[in-house]
Amino acid sequence: MSLELKNVSKTFGLKKAVDNITFTLDKPGVFGLLGTNGAGKTTTIRMILGILKKDSGSITWNGEEVNRKKVNFGYLPEERGIYPKIKIIDQLVYFASLKGIKKECALKSIYKWAKVLKVEEYLEVNAEKLSKGNQQKIQFMSAIIHDPELVILDEPFSGLDPVNTEILKNIIIDLVKKGKYIIMSAHQMATIEEFCTDILILNKGKTVLQGNLKEIKQKYPANRLKVDVSSSIDDIIHKLKLTIENVVDNEYTIKLDNEEVAHTLLKEIVNKKIEVNKFEIMKPTLNDIFIEKVN
Repeated sequence: MSLELKNVSKTFGLKKAVDNITFTLDKPGVFGLLGTNGAGKTTTIRMILGILKKDSGSITWNGEEVNRKKVNFGYLPEERGIYPKIKIIDQLVYFASLKGIKKECALKSIYKWAKVLKVEEYLEVNAEKLSKGNQQKIQFMSAIIHDPELVILDEPFSGLDPVNTEILKNIIIDLVKKGKYIIMSAHQMATIEEFCTDILILNKGKTVLQGNLKEIKQKYPANRLKVDVSSSIDDIIHKLKLTIENVVDNEYTIKLDNEEVAHTLLKEIVNKKIEVNKFEIMKPTLNDIFIEKVN
């Protein structure tokens, strides 16, 4: 199975929302679709789902043009898409029916996922009585209860506390193990780094960076140093004219222009007989790369 977008564009009036983008998902895993607000991510997602018609280019799944009736996709939108005055279980059965799932099979899937997501107690409750986080989990259920081949997640961890974030992360990991294709759009770059092998960054509708995330990061020189020491090394840092980005309880994050100065710093620390608990030269984060590209 594979999803392929080739030279896809979409214009609204005089604004080109998506400008000639191309990418392929040819193996199970998580693909990161990134960009600032208004960069064209949501428009791209809606074209993949067949909600919006593209102006030009092609979008295919297994070599066939995407068609909402033919393709088994799941979608978690950033906006809430559940009805506040209706019981959760009734909504989920309805959403499943839209995907051609009979009530008996839908209920089986609903009870299974409700247990995994720890929302069993809310199934007979109206959606408006749920917290933002629990509404997000219900919406996630609606995206996967029909066992889709491709799942598109737009800000999947929005409103979730750390415990529920971990539950959702484990589900995503399991979906990949089961051979699912996932497109994830999120503003939390650390989350994208945790899950995504390949990424595409949009800016004003255009692709500004795409490819394997590990390979992209390898092209950048180190720009940070993490040092955890037993006592203050402020004097050494100032002597070497380095910049402290952050320091908490003698754990320093230091900006680097080159790796050589990091080794000089280590020698100075050792010469002063200061105990070193951690010394890590770091490549730029995805957040650093993202800001560079969209600016």
